[in-house]
Amino acid sequence: MGDELQLFTNRYQRFQPDQGAPVRTTVGAPRFPLPYDLAGYARLLAPTYGMLKMAEGPYRHIYLERLEAAGVDLISEQLAEIADYAGTDRLVLLCFCDLSVPAPDNWCHRRMFAAWWEEQTGREVHELAERREPPAPTLFD
Repeated sequence: MGDELQLFTNRYQRFQPDQGAPVRTTVGAPRFPLPYDLAGYARLLAPTYGMLKMAEGPYRHIYLERLEAAGVDLISEQLAEIADYAGTDRLVLLCFCDLSVPAPDNWCHRRMFAAWWEEQTGREVHELAERREPPAPTLFD
């Protein structure tokens, strides 16, 4: 393994095992069966149950306060432990939000974390795009 973690984000339903080690960042675990095993739970990145019904403004404020209180060092330690357990430096931080749906209220803590992490460390956290199969040839191709 290298010295620097590579962090990505995705949703539980879009994750593919070749993307990296899947990491839960949600307060609750998925209630649907996953076709893969989670490598760990990043508790410091999860919101609280009380935050789940909040509007974006208050949620963002509290979530960013929680990240600041934990700090980069402690979050790095937790993620490094998960990476060590998984045997890879490539972690994919997962939650339930479907960011492909365009809507003014479409926001997610995994992307709030990604922006905060980049601001704090200078390292980007990319959202992994869903792989799409190429369209099947048609009569006109």
